[in-house]
Amino acid sequence: MNDWRVPGFTSTGSKRPDALFGTPARMTRAAGCRVWDESGREYVDFVMALGAVALGYGHADVNRAATAAIAAGVVGPLPPVAEAELAEALAERIPWLERVRFLKTGAEAVAAAVRLARVATAREEILGCGYHGWLDWCQGAAEGVPAGVRNLFAELPFNDVAAGRELIRARAPRLAAVVVEPVVVSEPTREWLQMLRVETERAGAILIFDEIKTAFRLAIGGAAERYTLKPAPDLVVLGKALANGFPLAVVGGRADLMNAANRTWISSTLATEGVALAAARATLEVFERDGVCEHIHRIGTRLLPGSPASPRCVSCITRRRICRGVWRCAPLSAASCSSARPTTSCPWRTTRARWTVPSPCCMRPCARFRRACTYSRAGRPRSLR
Repeated sequence: MNDWRVPGFTSTGSKRPDALFGTPARMTRAAGCRVWDESGREYVDFVMALGAVALGYGHADVNRAATAAIAAGVVGPLPPVAEAELAEALAERIPWLERVRFLKTGAEAVAAAVRLARVATAREEILGCGYHGWLDWCQGAAEGVPAGVRNLFAELPFNDVAAGRELIRARAPRLAAVVVEPVVVSEPTREWLQMLRVETERAGAILIFDEIKTAFRLAIGGAAERYTLKPAPDLVVLGKALANGFPLAVVGGRADLMNAANRTWISSTLATEGVALAAARATLEVFERDGVCEHIHRIGTRLLPGSPASPRCVSCITRRRICRGVWRCAPLSAASCSSARPTTSCPWRTTRARWTVPSPCCMRPCARFRRACTYSRAGRPRSLR
């Protein structure tokens, strides 16, 4: 296969061979919690589409809803009924989502939240903690980002109450929003979360929770629900597992802030494409019916005691409910990944070659990311043996 046509090997940077396992290069299909590469080898997936799939690949209920939406025409010239229905369903389950807008990617949705905050406050500066996508507003160190844009963004340290308070107070007169991934490397302290809530209110800034990874894993309502933050964040962004792999993201929150969408321009032709909207509605129903977040937690709890203690394989084990993850913080070379492939070299690999798992301990983190296991509803005990 000629990969020259796609710069960087793939259009999703986090799926590059050097960002994940080194091998396999490309997949052909997926089902449940397993994937198959172009050579026909079968793998148990601990990444689950970078967290975008929580019910397992090809979930029957979600696929039925998507198939019906395809038969209904996918997209049209008028807003679909499914848009209003999903907005209502989300508000019923996550009450702080008083009003919502739909987009296709998490990066778009976080950028929309930042735009709304700037409209509401008439300020420009942003503090951010975590990864919020590739768009200019949060990529201060990237080439090609105008200096004037870079200067409007600064990093907020995770879980550091004193430093966070100092940064917010120092920038208060110019601060439009504080955007945080509430879970980054480890669980946040309640003190840190409450500091963010108190200090943003004091500064007149908007508190935005980027729950792209945490919603539908920590809890359906993400960290804001899990840690019972009160008052809730002003704006919240959801994505990834929201539609079990179909492309959809949401920005939502206080009605007065969301109404700022009428004073600026936030729009995308395919934001109201019906297949993803239908898939998300079905996904939400399955989560509520089957207790998916509780299942993910149980699987992670069961797997954790059997994780390898060897520093060759693991340098850090987290106990986050989001994934109960394992990662190696130091980069691994392609040679290291290759040498770890025999099933006897890593306790996380199963004993039969065709079930060999490219386990998280052999992932090579790229500069901005650390990899962790992500579990799904499809994860069964026999898949973990």
